[in-house]
Amino acid sequence: MPRGRGLSSPSAARLFVLSALLHHLRGLNICTSGSATSCEECLLIHPKCAWCSKEEFGSTKFITSRCDFVENLITNGCAGELETPKSSINIMENLPLSSKGSSLTLSDVTQIMPQKISLNLRPGDKTSFRVQVRQVEDYPVDLYYLMDLSLSMKDDLDNIRNLGTKLAEEMRKLTSNFRLGFGSFVDKNISPFSYTAPRYQNNPCIGYKLFPHCVPSFGFRHLLSLTDKVDRFNEEVQKQKVSRNRDAPEGGFDAILQAAVCKEKIGWRKEASHLLVFTTDDVPHVALDGKLGGLVQPHDGQCHLNEANEYSASNQLDYPSLALLGEKLDENNIHLIFAVTKAHYILYKNFTALIPGTTVEILHQDSNNIIQLIVKAYNSIRSKVELTVWDSPEDVSLTFTATCQDGFLYPGLRKCADLQIGDTVSFEVSVEARSCPAENTSHTFTIKPAGFRDTLEVEVAYNCTCGCTKRMERNSSKCSGNGTYTCGLCECNSGYLGSKCECEEGENGNMYQNMCREAEGKPVCSGRGECSCNQCVCYKSEFGRIYGLFCECNDFSCARYKGVLCSGHGECHCGECKCHAGYIGDNCNCSTETNRCVSNASQMCSGRGNCVCGKCQCTEPGAFGETCEKCPTCPNVCSTKRDCIECMLHNSGGLADNQTCPKHCKDEIITRVDVLKTDDQHSVLCVYPVNNCVMKFTYSELPNGKSNLTVLKEPECGSAPNALTILLAVVGSILLIGIVLLVVWKLLVTIHDRREFARFQSERSRARYEMASNPLYRKPISTHSLDFTFNKLSKSYNGTID
Repeated sequence: MPRGRGLSSPSAARLFVLSALLHHLRGLNICTSGSATSCEECLLIHPKCAWCSKEEFGSTKFITSRCDFVENLITNGCAGELETPKSSINIMENLPLSSKGSSLTLSDVTQIMPQKISLNLRPGDKTSFRVQVRQVEDYPVDLYYLMDLSLSMKDDLDNIRNLGTKLAEEMRKLTSNFRLGFGSFVDKNISPFSYTAPRYQNNPCIGYKLFPHCVPSFGFRHLLSLTDKVDRFNEEVQKQKVSRNRDAPEGGFDAILQAAVCKEKIGWRKEASHLLVFTTDDVPHVALDGKLGGLVQPHDGQCHLNEANEYSASNQLDYPSLALLGEKLDENNIHLIFAVTKAHYILYKNFTALIPGTTVEILHQDSNNIIQLIVKAYNSIRSKVELTVWDSPEDVSLTFTATCQDGFLYPGLRKCADLQIGDTVSFEVSVEARSCPAENTSHTFTIKPAGFRDTLEVEVAYNCTCGCTKRMERNSSKCSGNGTYTCGLCECNSGYLGSKCECEEGENGNMYQNMCREAEGKPVCSGRGECSCNQCVCYKSEFGRIYGLFCECNDFSCARYKGVLCSGHGECHCGECKCHAGYIGDNCNCSTETNRCVSNASQMCSGRGNCVCGKCQCTEPGAFGETCEKCPTCPNVCSTKRDCIECMLHNSGGLADNQTCPKHCKDEIITRVDVLKTDDQHSVLCVYPVNNCVMKFTYSELPNGKSNLTVLKEPECGSAPNALTILLAVVGSILLIGIVLLVVWKLLVTIHDRREFARFQSERSRARYEMASNPLYRKPISTHSLDFTFNKLSKSYNGTID
């Protein structure tokens, strides 16, 4: 089958996404890994890829060898026949910026430069151009005053009856070319938004005691086209009367849209700043609110003013959405100024975020500050520049970098503020094509400052076709007359094969099968290709490239790390990772560099671990950190932290001498206190001597990896010993000891005596003689008694014998 010369948009997008993924794998050859089979495919892989269109180049087996980096192709002998288009810019209109507005013909005023450019983009090849914008002095101003004439605004109407004259005086201080217009609104004259009963048709204020007479309700009424005759403004305001609607919200968004799109009736000048001042004291109705009154048709964004300059579609169309308002205001270069009461400021402030080029100011209850408000809002508008993009193509990405008056670059910002009239700001716009659209496709988009009439028109063409493709040769002799020669390759006609289309399909199919086997018994072309013309033609694979004389190799079957082939630090060759310098391992995930393992003290892993694959593995118990520098429980941690304290607080020590303090102590947070708390179990207390005193500090690790050092403001110092105090203490101690010994001796003696006396008392109580007798004295007479019985004269006696 012949190869196609072009790519469909989806295929191009997929190939471009693949190239973006490959681009992040450092070390891989992005161009050769993309498996490009044509010049156009090669250009889509990466903007640095080039295609060699030389007829005899590289291997005839592998088409992808023609797609490579320019330097590689030149080295391989392809100088002079390279296809490597680049993105380009052509400035087509570049008028200089004007300095003043009203002093020139209005059509000659230029506030943006350049005015028109064309881009020729190669996908992925980013290019950039600079845009300059200047708010010119004395630029014409058209101001349309749009007022809420509901009943609550009666006092405001009284205060603006001479507004035109006063406002013109103030605005002419800012511009010599000023015009003023006037319009009013209430709400849709249908229920439930207004009073629709017959008795209210001519006077909706009937029955309202505070103000019994008013005009019928209306949606929007254009009263005065933009004019420099400010007396006419005063006259129109004098004629106006308030009306009354039923609900609190007003129909102001209907009025804003009509004032924006009815350019001819309002009188907006093309060469002027357009200001639309919207004054109200209540909230607005928004899209879908009209369904309450049966209005289901969305607003069409068109002008609907009738011959009486009244909004004729008020009772047919729903209220406009914020998106539609923003689109029409930007389309007609109108700056919308919300002048609202303080109670509704926040709501309208939120609207400004959704409607570009809009500002909001606080209006007093009786509108007595309206002139100051308008001047302030105008100065605010003129003090900023914001770029907007219209009709940006999907295939193109834009990034902005602003350079404002301070001279600094602000990437991603397309707005500058705090400008003076006449200041010039610039924006760097980077453009990149994401993919290739259909052939011969071109786009146009517009860059314009919000509220400006000036624009920058950008035409975009896509450089997706190689020059050699235009020089194709059909049925070329270089392809044996059987194919089309394009960009160094033959695209064979149906039924023919080979790099030169020299073989027919099936020719001598079985005769030379063994020439396509790596060894006898092995599959033909290793089972990964077909044998054609005595040589293997390898299959294509969505995973990568299959190659080799017998299709035995590929560049995607190597070891991976976290899903990345060879960890992104090597190339896959025939199933084996060939690591780049500085990496080892089966999947090249182990770095041999040790720079990340060296601590601030120039020690490998702070002496507390080993450097393995470019990372420290801490072996010291309690050590952690990228270089094992954190170790609250290590013996030498106090001395290490002491060096940082001395150099950072006192500019002393070894680190201060060799100017390495900021490097070594960058992660130390030092706090000085009067009293040191030592009861924190997560802190280590460190003490070291300082001039016969003791300095104390605590050390702890914070979750963010930094160290917290809490240090005493002053070291703790002891006073010199007093000799008299010591002598008195010694003598007192001796006396005290003596007294204590005497007391102890007296106590022991007393206890002993009491024990002896008690024993004596016990023995005495056991004696058998009376206490008054002497046991050593005996009486000389002793008396003995005998017991006997005898008869004498028949008498019995029992007693003693005398």
